[in-house]
Amino acid sequence: MGTFTGNGSAPQVGQLMRAPKTAELIAGHLRRQIVRGELKAGETLPPEVQLMEQFGVSRPTLREAFRILETETLISVRRGARGGAQVMTPDISVAARYVGSLLQIQGTTIDDVYEARMVNEPYCARLLARSRTKQDLSDLRDCVDDLRTIVQAGPKAVPEPLKWSSLTFRFHQLVTERCGNKTLAVQGAVLQDIVATHLHLTVSQGFGSESPARFQKVLRAYERLVDLVEAREADDAEKHWRNHMEAASKYLFRNDLRNKPVVELFY
Repeated sequence: MGTFTGNGSAPQVGQLMRAPKTAELIAGHLRRQIVRGELKAGETLPPEVQLMEQFGVSRPTLREAFRILETETLISVRRGARGGAQVMTPDISVAARYVGSLLQIQGTTIDDVYEARMVNEPYCARLLARSRTKQDLSDLRDCVDDLRTIVQAGPKAVPEPLKWSSLTFRFHQLVTERCGNKTLAVQGAVLQDIVATHLHLTVSQGFGSESPARFQKVLRAYERLVDLVEAREADDAEKHWRNHMEAASKYLFRNDLRNKPVVELFY
């Protein structure tokens, strides 16, 4: 059998390099095939014996490569006579967990995360206004309708906290998901656990003293954005959403939450 060497690029002069392990090279080769679409989601990889022959490696080395890809949720390995390695669609939750952990370790504050959203999300509203589809408009209006329903159903027009926070988060999520820019959409998605957890915490702490007027104001802001998006008023959509998020930050960061480290949300 030959030895699998991969096809990595040459190191720069003076750069210290660690020679990648064979399992890492095999994982990298299979990873490229998956992200390029050469291996499709749901497709089963060839049997271990065939792959061992192809790459010129032992079974432990091949299984180590499989473990690397499993941690990235790129494959799922089933054991037994009828088992095998099946290709999976890359999962954004893996990146979200990693970035979330990295921010926690670095002592990132909630204010820092919100500041990043303030840079991206209003621009996403602009892009959404340019490229929106009928389905985008329908989903945004359905979310607003659901919010209105829980407000009307709540005692004295104050909705149930967790339902309100989940639906408002969903509206923001739609703005980034449907903006048409995949990079911005992924950036929003990797922060979703942090944002959702913070929103749940903020809402649960403050709903006892809220007035119905605040919820009506939020609904009007959401309705206005949908109207601007429908009219393809990109400049006004971006400006309106930035103003809304700036106003919302005053509510979200009351009770000294602004400087709370992200890690404290989870532990």
